[in-house]
Amino acid sequence: MRLIAFFPCLAALVAPAAAQQPEFSGKPVNIYVAGTAGGGIDLYARWLARHMGRHIPGNPPVNVQVMPGAGGIRAASFLNDTAPKDGTALATFSGGPLLEPLIGPRDHGYDASKFAWVGAVSRDISLCVSWKAGPFATIDDAKKREMVVAGTGAGSDTDTYPVLLNEALGTKFRVITGYLGSKESFLAIETGEAHGRCGITWSALKAAKPDWIRDGKLNYLLQLGAEKHPDLAETPLARELISKPDDRQMLEVLTAGTNIGRNFAAAPGTPPARLEILRRAFDATMRDPAFVAEGAQMQAEIQPTKGDDVQKLLERVYATPRPVLERVKKLLGPTAN
Repeated sequence: MRLIAFFPCLAALVAPAAAQQPEFSGKPVNIYVAGTAGGGIDLYARWLARHMGRHIPGNPPVNVQVMPGAGGIRAASFLNDTAPKDGTALATFSGGPLLEPLIGPRDHGYDASKFAWVGAVSRDISLCVSWKAGPFATIDDAKKREMVVAGTGAGSDTDTYPVLLNEALGTKFRVITGYLGSKESFLAIETGEAHGRCGITWSALKAAKPDWIRDGKLNYLLQLGAEKHPDLAETPLARELISKPDDRQMLEVLTAGTNIGRNFAAAPGTPPARLEILRRAFDATMRDPAFVAEGAQMQAEIQPTKGDDVQKLLERVYATPRPVLERVKKLLGPTAN
């Protein structure tokens, strides 16, 4: 009887020990960047990667791999179709690929509201900017003459925002698209191939081109987002200039991504327990003193959104009334420009 009684006790001791085994031990976590090396998305991914592994059970290495292409759609399709669904593959995007299934001309086979959202580092604002030495100093200047802006591919903010603003504000943006990523579009602005760019987040600009900000090399024409950024109090906010309700609805759809800047998602179908581990690790990283200190050096903002809240926001966006989405699709169609 004593021997029989011993085995339940032994089982009680062994089971918790097994349950405490590190979930990610020996399994590297890879972050796939929907952009090019050196761009804002890439810089934020590498910043997170340097710290998040300390907060994941098993302390796995966290690696970053750039996956540019189609304005971020390539990475979104990879996360949906090919990436492992065990929490070891994350991806980070600009706003464009998140909305592409709703308003894009083609079915890419993914639904961003179904991704397993881990969290977002910042609540951002997107900008239309011009080179200081050029002829465009204000948004009104872009209404008077054609302004060439660099685009990074169909579905990206750089390609959708100018078209929306031409419709709602009467601007005369002309998108030259096909630049592989931020680095290439920045070079186009510096060399005069483009007058500027419409669809660059403030956080990405501060991280990628702090010298441009420091040296006053840009004009800030317009902000796109829910509210003005404190650093840009003198720059007009698009939603305050757009009066028609239908136009404002379109703007709200297209700028939804700014509320979840520097977002990170795991593949759809990631087991809930694994996703919860990643979400806890992400939240802990946002409070990590070393992460915060490095962010201060980068002039990067930390205004995090929890993964569950990112999930809910995208579910709301994907529930936008069909007539609004159809108008956006028509506006952004092949004949829009």
